[in-house]
Parts: sequence; C-alpha cells; structure tokens
Amino acid sequence: MKFTQLAKSLKESVAPAYLIEGEEAYFRDAAVKAVSQAVGITQPLLNNVRYEGETLKGDKLLSFRDELYTLPFFDEKRIVRAYGFFPTERDWENIVAPYLEKPCLSTVLLIVNEGKKANTAELKKKKGLVYVDCGREDEETLSRWLFALMRKSGLAPDADACALMVRFCARDASRMKAETEKLSALLGEGARVSREHVEAYVAKDAEYKIYEMTQAASRGNFAKFQEIMDDLMKKGFDEHALLSSLVSHFETLTAISNLRGSDEEIAKTLSQNPYAVKKNREAARRLGAERVRGLYEELYALSSGAKSGKFFKQGALYLAVAKIFFGGAEK
Repeated sequence: MKFTQLAKSLKESVAPAYLIEGEEAYFRDAAVKAVSQAVGITQPLLNNVRYEGETLKGDKLLSFRDELYTLPFFDEKRIVRAYGFFPTERDWENIVAPYLEKPCLSTVLLIVNEGKKANTAELKKKKGLVYVDCGREDEETLSRWLFALMRKSGLAPDADACALMVRFCARDASRMKAETEKLSALLGEGARVSREHVEAYVAKDAEYKIYEMTQAASRGNFAKFQEIMDDLMKKGFDEHALLSSLVSHFETLTAISNLRGSDEEIAKTLSQNPYAVKKNREAARRLGAERVRGLYEELYALSSGAKSGKFFKQGALYLAVAKIFFGGAEK
C-alpha cells in the first residue's frame, strides 16, 4: 500500500509485520510513528526496540529473533524495528520466514529500509510482510496530502496554493512539513493560505527555479531569466549545469512539438506532470517547431563543445543566451 493509505488501514487492524520502504525519509518516519500510535505504546523504552540491519548477523540475528518473542511490559504490544535490514536468503529462510509463519501476537515487526539495495525488490515479494511504499509521490497525490496536512495544522489552504507549494518544494515531503509549520507560525490559527502566501513565504527549491528560468527563456523574458540565472550561480550552480538545463528544456519542447494527444497522454509519454506539459506546449506553439528544434540543436552543440574543451563554459552559456534572446551572437 501507499504511505497515504496506511492511516486508514491501521484504523481497521495492525498487521504482525511491515516492510516500510522508500526514498522519502519523512514518510518512513511518519509510517513508524503511525504504527506506534496505533499500537498504543506507553512505555517506549521497554516496548519499542531498534536494531541496525547491518549488525544482524550470526549471534546478533539470533538475539533479534528472540527479541521478537519477548513479551511486552505494561503495554499490550511491543514494536521491534530493524533499519536497513536486507537478510541473505539463508538467514531469511532459517530465521525470519519461520517467525512470520507464526508471529508473536504481542509483537509488531517493522523493517524500515531506504530501498537502494539491489535486493530490495526481492524483499517486497516475501510472504508475511505488509508493504508500505514510502517512495516519492506524484504532484497530485502530494497536493491532496499537503491539503490534509495544512488542515490538520489549523490552516485553510486553497487547492492551487498546495499545488504550487509542492512544486516549490520539489515534492520533498519533509520540506513541505517544515514550510507548513512556518506558514502556521506566520499566518496564525485558522488562516487562509493562498497562492500569494506561498509565493511570498515558501522558499523555492533550485529545481523549481530552473523551471522558472527555462520558462522565462521560452517567453523571451530576458530580465526575469537573468535574475534567476544570477541567483542560481550565487547558490553554487555553474555554467555547465545551467546550459544543460537549457538544452534539456529545448529538447523537451522539440519532443512536445512533434507529439499529438492530450496533455495527460503526453505527460505519460514524457514522464512529466500535465501542468508542465501544458506550459511547454504553449511555449512550443509560441516559438514554432522550427525555431524550437533549431535552438535545441545549437544549444546542444554549445554544451558538447564546452564539455569537450572546445569552448570555455562561461562563453558557451552566454552565447546560448544570445541565441535564445537575440537570435545569435552577432546581433
């Protein structure tokens, strides 16, 4: 199940064992907290035990197994957590699988993994584990989650404010949580959160600023483009990275200008969100397919030349800017 479905599931029942896995650290921590609250542990020092998976070998793994059968003190259940736990097939068959076939009724086992190991996919297939997907969600799902989070924090958010904040935070749930707390402190209990509030108070992620920069390039807004480019360079972006972003943008516009279908259909084809596709289609139509393709080819050549040493990276970037806004270096 998705992390966003966990709370509803826990209201019905708590499973004997969970695999909580995914790159979104905030969701992993929140999933552990949700299970702990559902179990109702009042004595965490006694009944909420943590192990590091890399240490669970040999005698330590046997001790871990014994811990699963230990009865709780002053609580009805206890939790045993294993972080970064990727047992060998032999250890699984000899130690973990037999436990999962007949789990202790007073224990909840949580295997909490970031999910970057090669054998993560195999672990998901194991019987006896309820899988909780804590991977990064799409923008629409995160917007709904953020809307609920703000309401829970005593705010009254507009739907478009949530969507914008998701993009500003580059879909990072922990950043969205922190920005929600900031908005709550700034605006107060029961305050409405509008798109204008998000623009004024929420810090823009570099990924979103690059999106703004490339959109400014498409619109021919040189002042806005220059402002964002200067800000990104002050924050550590070099000319190679900025030029690569422009190449990627015009490559996307070239692809979109050649595709037919709805925004949703093209979004699936290009693995983008429909809003971004809509804006890029507008840019491609405004510039024209021939100019878009020409700019992509010219910028790609400049980027390749800078990487090979044919051009200085600063000169390549500024020449690319001249081609985008002024039609070429000679103008």
